[in-house]
Amino acid sequence: MNLGKGSRDTVLAGLVALPFAATVALADEGGVSFWLPGQYASFAAIAPDPGFSLPMQTYYYSGSAGASKALNRGGQASFGLDSDFAAQFLTPTWTPHSTFLGARPSFSLTFFPGWSRTSADVGLGAHAASRADEASGFGDLYPMAQLFWSKGVHNWMTYLTGNIPVGAYDPDRLSNLGLGHAAVDAGGSYTYLNTKTGWEFSATAGLTYNFENPDTDYTSGIDSHLDIGVSRFLNQQLFVGAVGYAYLQLTPDEGQPEAFGNVESRTFAVGPQVGYNFDAGGTTIYANLRGYYEFGVQNRTEGGSVFLTVDLPLSALAHRKM
Repeated sequence: MNLGKGSRDTVLAGLVALPFAATVALADEGGVSFWLPGQYASFAAIAPDPGFSLPMQTYYYSGSAGASKALNRGGQASFGLDSDFAAQFLTPTWTPHSTFLGARPSFSLTFFPGWSRTSADVGLGAHAASRADEASGFGDLYPMAQLFWSKGVHNWMTYLTGNIPVGAYDPDRLSNLGLGHAAVDAGGSYTYLNTKTGWEFSATAGLTYNFENPDTDYTSGIDSHLDIGVSRFLNQQLFVGAVGYAYLQLTPDEGQPEAFGNVESRTFAVGPQVGYNFDAGGTTIYANLRGYYEFGVQNRTEGGSVFLTVDLPLSALAHRKM
């Protein structure tokens, strides 16, 4: 199918990756990682239009660990951990008209209000007890800088992001919205987008370096991650496809109890996706819904997640009102 020049402009205007990370119970110290697996999917290397935009992502995750699986949470060994996490990520983004090294730069800062609920059997032997905890408030801040290149159907993106640990965090709690330590993550994306056939494929890969948590003297290992999306447009507005991710910890943590051994985590996931480009008075608003089912999990909770993305092109909407 041929989307046409107008539809290609619509795609490039409406599709923008959300640069953020979250602290749902997933990996590393206490089962919590900086990188949120699945945060990138299709169109990851497509540059946003110049100006201001506001990508928003509603996220929900639910997962659990087996009764024999221990995670260092709340300052003690936690068994049979069960966790739910919901957040509304907001990512104000500025994309200048200028270029750098032949690429389109883009800068953003992500923040979120969120809610977390966790329950587990905490402690060992006669000191073991069932605990439950809920937390709500704001999480950490996630700045990001990106560069986008494009040539025909091929698109590339490189990014640098990190964690500013200012969110709600208490090392003695089961549930937290902040990570408790700083982190740096770097990587890149490739997107194949053929507007004549309607096919698209994207892959985003990166590495996370975690700094020591000053409250616990714990340092999570180096993490690697891969997010994938494939889609096909059924018409000029609607596309469907599949998504997946792989997350593997490359080096063991430092500071964990000796009984835990080398705590290295991993997880894989697949799921469906659907997207639609809405017209708002001549301005395109992009929306995407996707879900993931985890498998092959080690040293973290196992479950599923849902992402709902809506991208508001603020500069284009403001121009239409003038």
